[in-house]
Parts: sequence; structure tokens; C-alpha cells
Amino acid sequence: MNLFVEIFYLAAAVLFILGLKQMASPVTARRGIVWAGIGMVLATLITFAHPHVNTNYLLIIIGIAVGGGIAWKTGKEVAMTDMPQMIALYNGMGGGAAAAIAAVELIKQHEMDSTVQLLAVFGALIGSVAFSGSLIAFGKLQGIKQLRGAFRFKNQQRINAGLFIVVAWMGLGIATSGTDYGMFTLFLFFALALAFGVMMTLPIGGADMPVVISLYNAFTGLAVGFEGYVLDNPAMMIAGIVVGSAGTLLTQLMAKAMNRPITNVLFSNFGETTGEAQEVSGSMKAIEAPDAAIMMAFAEKVIIIPGYGMAVAQAQHKIWEMTKQLQERGVTVKFAIHPVAGRMPGHMNVLLAEAGVPYDIIYDLDEINEEFRTADVALVIGANDVVNPIARTDPNSPIYGMPILNADYAKNVIVVKRGQGAGFSGIENHLFFADNCRMLYGDGQAVANELISNMKEL
Repeated sequence: MNLFVEIFYLAAAVLFILGLKQMASPVTARRGIVWAGIGMVLATLITFAHPHVNTNYLLIIIGIAVGGGIAWKTGKEVAMTDMPQMIALYNGMGGGAAAAIAAVELIKQHEMDSTVQLLAVFGALIGSVAFSGSLIAFGKLQGIKQLRGAFRFKNQQRINAGLFIVVAWMGLGIATSGTDYGMFTLFLFFALALAFGVMMTLPIGGADMPVVISLYNAFTGLAVGFEGYVLDNPAMMIAGIVVGSAGTLLTQLMAKAMNRPITNVLFSNFGETTGEAQEVSGSMKAIEAPDAAIMMAFAEKVIIIPGYGMAVAQAQHKIWEMTKQLQERGVTVKFAIHPVAGRMPGHMNVLLAEAGVPYDIIYDLDEINEEFRTADVALVIGANDVVNPIARTDPNSPIYGMPILNADYAKNVIVVKRGQGAGFSGIENHLFFADNCRMLYGDGQAVANELISNMKEL
């Protein structure tokens, strides 16, 4: 590779790293995305000057045009509620691309350095798992009937472990056999790796999707980094390492937020418990919008807890308008965000930023939890499992031990909910039956409108 190409790849890698650094803060995240995007454009354009490209310009242009056109159209049209599905799908495409690169290099059966061949196989395995697993995650998030919930059967984890051992054994054989492996062996290796990605994801319930998305994001980054080494492409190596390490750290944070070790995330049935769950006592008590408006308007402190239901109702703009009404009346309003609220990491933060909510009134779980005891009202809109007190008290609950937002410690709790059903995980929420909790039924956006109207009349 000539010096000219290497310099531009280095510049692209620096932009990737600086962009990721900027994304660490919501204040500079938009700038970071732009910088990383410029780095990607630079890396793509300089590839035309790569000596290995030769006469394949037409294929590159067609690939960029087709992929870029689809991405532009879907990116412009996808609703914010469907963003987790799109992230899962695009992440899977990255893993699939890395696996495809490995497949091409291995199909050629040319002499490779032993380290290079080993990394090619590792990238193929991880990329294939990320690809097929992300497709299943997409289906679960999309609500495809056959994939919803946790699909489990007897001895599933033993079968998965056996499948992984077979795939790893075949991969090691390919990596150490030089050019002596056959095409059937290679085909079977990829088929079983894809099957393992499917089997690994099927037992996972909807409540654990944020962990899954960040986990497969880490897999994709690692696969891209490995294949960058195979192709001797510094930009791919650095980008893959950056994405892989960031995804790994995020997975650890998500697992901590769910109170699950990484080994449990990788090898256990998520949310699997034994024993009988605690029965719910009491009853749900309804409240009307005028009474809820009075309760909040005359409060000193209100903490708002958004969840996926707010995203579905597209209520974030109205909630911000209501917040401004409360602030004008001298009420202190804060937003409390659980790390796994929504369907992907940072989902609620993105929605609130879209509505214009200032970053300085948005707090993470650790920052806000102690303040619920001094809050007059906790307004829960669309959240469920992240405020369920059963996580503290019932060892037989699938979410037992998960850190939750202490909404039940507030003097009053108002829950905006369309009906009386359980959340995405299917677990009954004991908060809804508490003495200090009132249910405000209706669509999130319509309810917010009612609250605003009633506040204006006070």
C-alpha cells in the first residue's frame, strides 16, 4: 500500500476516534456523528486509490449506490419508535459484511500467514453470529409473531454449547490446515456459525434487547477489526477495534444495569427463574387528567420517568411542553432515565433531545434515585419494568436484583398507560397496585395534551 493511501486511512481513523469521543456527551454527540461520517467518507473515497482495487471500480460504485440509497431512504423515513430495529439490522449488516470478506479470502484458498488465517476464521465466526443474531433481534423488536418473547426448549443451553464447540472445532481446523480444507467444510462452518447466532438469540426475551444490541455491536466491531488485519487495511482495523471496545464497555454497563454478569448474558437463558412469583395484592386505582394536573401543578418537585410507551405515542414534545408549564409555575422538574429504558441504549435520551429537553435536567439512575423520597409526584409515562419494585423483593422474579428507578418512594405516583397489561417482559408491575399510585389511562400524547389544557385553566 502506498504512503498516500496510508496517510488518508490514518486521517480517517483519527476522525473515527475523535467522533466517538464527542459522542460521549449529549452536548457534542451531533458533532461527533458528523466527524465520524466525514472519516467514513474519506476512508471510502481513498479506497479507490488502493493498489488492490485494480479494475473493480464499477462494483464498488454499484455497491455504494445501492447500499447508500437504501440507507438514505430508510434513514429519512424510519420512525423514532422503529430506530432500535434499524440499529439491530444495520449492525447485523456490518457483521455480515465482515463474514463475507472472510468467506471470499478463505474461498480463494491462497497461502496466508498462519496468524492472518486464524484471524480470518475468528472474524468469520463472530461476524456470522452477529449477522444472524441481529436479524433475530430485529424480528423480536419488530414484533414478528413467531419471534416474540423467549423461545425455549428442553436442554437448549446444552445444545447451544455443543453447537458452539462443533463450530469452534471446525474453525480451528480450517485455521490450521493451510489450504487443505475443502469447500464443503467451509460451507458447513459458515452454516453452523449462522445457526449458532440464531440459537443464541432465540431464548432472549424482549426486556433484554438493549443488552443484546450492544453485545452484537461489540461482535461486529471485533469481526471488522480482524478482517481489517486480514486485508492489511489500517482504517478497518482501527474502526473495528474502536467499535468493538466501545460495544464491549456498553455491554458491561447494560449487563450491570440489568444486574447480570456477562457470562449470564452470553450463556444463560435471560430472565430464567425457578419458583413461584409473588402474587399482586391490592387493585389499580384510576385518576382523571384534571386531578393529575392539579397534583403536579401544586407540587414542589416532579420527576418524570419516560419509557418505550412515550416513544410509541410520540409524546415527547407534549411532555416537554407540559414540563415548561410546570416550570413557569415554579415547580422543579427533572427527568429520570434508566440505562435500559426503551429498546436500545440511550433510546430515551435521543427522544428527549429530539423534543428539545435541556440536558441539565436529564439524570441517570445513579444521579436521581435518592431524590424520589423528596419528590411530590413521580410521573411514569410508558415505562414498566424499570420502575417495578418486585425487583427488590422477589427472588423468583425474572428481574430480581435489577437496579430500578425508585418511583414508589415518591409521595405520589401517576402512571400514564394505555391499558392494564404487563410490560414488554410480560411481568406484572406491583407499582401499579401500590397505595400511593394512580393510573391515568390513555394514549401518552393525548393524556399530555389534556394535562397541559387543565394546567392552563388553573
